[in-house]
Amino acid sequence: MSKIATTKYPVNSIIKERWSARAFSDKNISEDLLNQFIEAASWASSSMNEQPWVYYVAHKGTPAFNQMADLLMAGNRLWAKDSAVLLLSLAKKTFSNGNPNRHYMHDVGAANQNLMLEATANGVFGHLMGGFDVVKTKEVFELSDDLDPVVFIALGYPGSAEQLPAPFNEREVTPRFRKELGEILIKK
Repeated sequence: MSKIATTKYPVNSIIKERWSARAFSDKNISEDLLNQFIEAASWASSSMNEQPWVYYVAHKGTPAFNQMADLLMAGNRLWAKDSAVLLLSLAKKTFSNGNPNRHYMHDVGAANQNLMLEATANGVFGHLMGGFDVVKTKEVFELSDDLDPVVFIALGYPGSAEQLPAPFNEREVTPRFRKELGEILIKK
């Protein structure tokens, strides 16, 4: 399944091809390919080159995967449990010198986007999820106060919309859209 974006300007094809799938096939993602995605994330720009991202990763069929799936809100768990891999994206809130890094969420977002684009370039789709139990996630992973859980990411090869229950099956085939440039661009 593909939902290639229709753009007004000639946007790079990999950006147009990336979308947040929910239907995943049973095909596994190899460890080498997953490492490739993480390495792509590692090359994102970051304030002071701090690279404040950390990823916990679990493959489907492992106790760690089930533990991560249990942290998701029910609506996300319903379909994310069928992904090949779950990742937890974390952000370190301070610089190495201990000073606050007010750009940490931006930097981790850039790393996550690199990861998603590299996955898309390899025929793997993903879905970032903010719907999870933050408090329980911090407890389960025994996170320090300096690590902030940002999003969970479900990754997998595309499946079929028919395998999803309503309303997710409809969302899987609904055309994509974005705000017009005039809504997000302010020229001075």
